[in-house]
Parts: sequence; C-alpha cells; structure tokens
Amino acid sequence: MYDIITMGSATVDAFIETDAANIVSVSSLNTKREFMAYPYGAKIEIDNFDIQTGGGAVNTAVNFANLGLKTTTIIKIGDDIQNAKILKTLEKADVDTDNVIKSKKHKTGFSIILTSFQGDRTVLAHRGANAHLDADDIDFKAIKKSKWLYLAPLNGDSTKVLDKVAMFAEENDVNLAINVGTSSIKQGKENLYKILETAEVVVLNRDEASMLTGIEVRPDTKNEKFSDKIIHPDIISMLKEINKGKGRIVIITDGKHGVYAYDGYRFYQCGEFPAKVVSTLGAGDAFASTFVASLIKTKGDIQTSLKYASVNAASVVENFGAQAGFLSFDKIKEKLKKNPDFKVNECK
Repeated sequence: MYDIITMGSATVDAFIETDAANIVSVSSLNTKREFMAYPYGAKIEIDNFDIQTGGGAVNTAVNFANLGLKTTTIIKIGDDIQNAKILKTLEKADVDTDNVIKSKKHKTGFSIILTSFQGDRTVLAHRGANAHLDADDIDFKAIKKSKWLYLAPLNGDSTKVLDKVAMFAEENDVNLAINVGTSSIKQGKENLYKILETAEVVVLNRDEASMLTGIEVRPDTKNEKFSDKIIHPDIISMLKEINKGKGRIVIITDGKHGVYAYDGYRFYQCGEFPAKVVSTLGAGDAFASTFVASLIKTKGDIQTSLKYASVNAASVVENFGAQAGFLSFDKIKEKLKKNPDFKVNECK
C-alpha cells in the first residue's frame, strides 16, 4: 500500500547560470512580457553549470518521500544512459521504482535551464519519452493500492491518459490531486474539466488559471479588500469557476504575489515566505507536493498546509536545483517559529 503515487514527467536537467543574460520587457495595451536575451552570434561565458534530475513526477515523488510518505512514481524514461541518473535519484530518496517504464523507442527527457541574474529561468525542453506515456504502460493495480494519486503536468500524447487515470482513481476511492499544466489545457478545456470534477486538490499558476477559465486579470480593475491584504476580483472569479461549487480545494500560485486558495466555503491568501532567490525552478512542484503532504498529515488543515508549502517552496528557490532545498516537516516548523508574523489570511 502506498501513501501516494505520482505521475508525470522525468528529465535530466542541465543548469546554466550566467550574469550575461539581459532581461527585455515588452509591453502592449493589456499585457507585459519579459524575455531573456543574449547578444546574437556571441560566445557567452558560463558562471555556473550543473546536471541534475527533474520533471514534475520526480521532483514531487522525492519531496513526498522526504516528508515521510511511502511513495512510488509512474514515469516513462528512455532505455539509455540518461535514465541511470533518474533511477539513482529515486532510489536514494527511497521512492519505489517498480512503476518506472522504460522505452526503447524514445529518449529520456532532457532540459536546459538558463538562469538569469534575477534568479528566474527559461527552460529549453526536449520531452522525449515523457510525451509518449500510454494507458497500456500503466499498472492500474498500483494506483488502486495508493491512498492518493498526484498528477503532475503531462505533455504530448501523454495527456490522453489523464481522463482514464482520473476516472479509475475515482472509481477506486483514490484521492486525486492535480497540478494542471499548460499542455493539458491546450489539449482541450472540456476534457480537463472532466478530470477536475474528480479531484480533491487542483493546483495551477495564474497564467494557467487564466487559460483554463478564459478570465483575464484586468489591470484597470480595482483590487478588493481581503482581510488585511488585497485580492484581485478576477482571481476570485477564477477560483470560483474552477471550484464550481464542488468543495474541492483550488490553489492559484502567483509568483511574488504569493498564493490564493478556495475550498468552496472560504478564501485563503498567503504571501511569499522570505527567501533569497537563487533559482525559481521547482518552486511550483515543491509548493504543490508539500501542500498535499501537509493536507494528509494535518487531516485537511488548509491554513497550516499553505504555510508549510510556502516555506518549502521558499527553501527550494534559495538553492540551485529543483530538489536541493527540500525540508522535513520538523525543519519547516523551525523556520515558521523564526518567522511568527508569517500568516495566512482567510475570509468567506
């Protein structure tokens, strides 16, 4: 019996850090976007370089195991030299690898992460085997043996398994948490809403929430008072639309603005936990998986789970790599004791 089983991507990541990156802002009437730019045709000096494992399913599996949950993962990797690093990472973290699928047709996923002087990053991703997870690959008996199923973002043809997996979990009383990815939304909102109907926890960032609901956060709309903080009314609309009165927990992460949550009864708002940003890669995986693990540990305490998730995500951004900063529950509690003013605001 597993406490949780993760499903999603697995990659080998090459981190490249250089202060030579330029941040270019481009604005239009309703949007503002930033681009990482390098001089065309130039040879750029690298300040730091490292190779690590990543991918949503791997990152979250390692974190769940680190937080004391008996964990396995469903991932598809290539039958190549790169897969050894992923398997070693999982085994070292005490994550069960019985459900890892090896493909002779596709390579292990690979990413190049370009990190700027601001700590943010641009990712060049080769999906590889991650884009070819098929329902026939999956041992559904393993899902049936788990208390929770955590679906990390999938891409390519792999998104086609979501509906079947979610329905199986529902039919077999397996709790479902999903971190909604851009690729899944692009495959069709209608299909994704079927999956959301069965989920106990839904996590997505503000851009993904906007894509899913069709609701834009309008810059000309005034914020509304929310406890002693403020929350944009368009974000409230997003939370309600995704929740649809089903009582599921919906979380929207919003970078430096923190995170918002709604359970159908109460709204929650939590700012960023103080951190010196080194790299933001993996912060979303850390937040989502810590929230779910905390929800399990606290038997449904949303406020405490948001705090714990914020602390662990902050620890990850202070480190170079998606898994380097993972904390135990005891370490998380220690950090909160040192920051007694950090709190979650809530109201109906």
